[in-house]
Amino acid sequence: VVCAFGALIKEPLLSLRTVLNVHPSLLPRWRGAAPVERAIMAGDAETGVCIMRLTEGLDTGPVCARGVEPIGPEDTCGTLAPRLEQLGADLLLGTLDAGADAWRWEEQPEDGVTYAEKIGPADRTLDPEASAAEQERTVRGLSPHIGARVSLEDGSLLGVRRARLGPDGALELLEVQPPGGRTMPYADYARGRMI
Repeated sequence: VVCAFGALIKEPLLSLRTVLNVHPSLLPRWRGAAPVERAIMAGDAETGVCIMRLTEGLDTGPVCARGVEPIGPEDTCGTLAPRLEQLGADLLLGTLDAGADAWRWEEQPEDGVTYAEKIGPADRTLDPEASAAEQERTVRGLSPHIGARVSLEDGSLLGVRRARLGPDGALELLEVQPPGGRTMPYADYARGRMI
């Protein structure tokens, strides 16, 4: 059994044993390295966990169990991931308790395949051309472990730890982290910059 394993397992190991993978998405959506973050960033209403058999492809194997978890409007990666961990543990225990004879493998459909690419530096920087809703989802999807950021006029990057959509639909920063500094309320940061 593997979960969040950072490498592909190859033959001949795959032929020797059935290797189960606990994957935190509703496959075939969000195959890859960052499914929880990408689901929030995309605005998905739900995600889940699949128990799948490893094959040579990236998260392409058949699925024998799945569970669904809603994504709330204020969920961050930090609030959603623990629920998915619990769901995954429950699904895995149920799958193992049932025994291999009870497993019914369902091939993943070709339709609906998306890839959850690893989060890179460009993914972290809020796009000023994106809608406020997209920016807010990016902040939530990368919170608290990676963190979003905005480019400042001097070229430095301001970390954005919490944000929300304001009453006018604009992005409202709540907590930020200046370069080399500690996390603070945005109001305190803004007051310090108004000199």
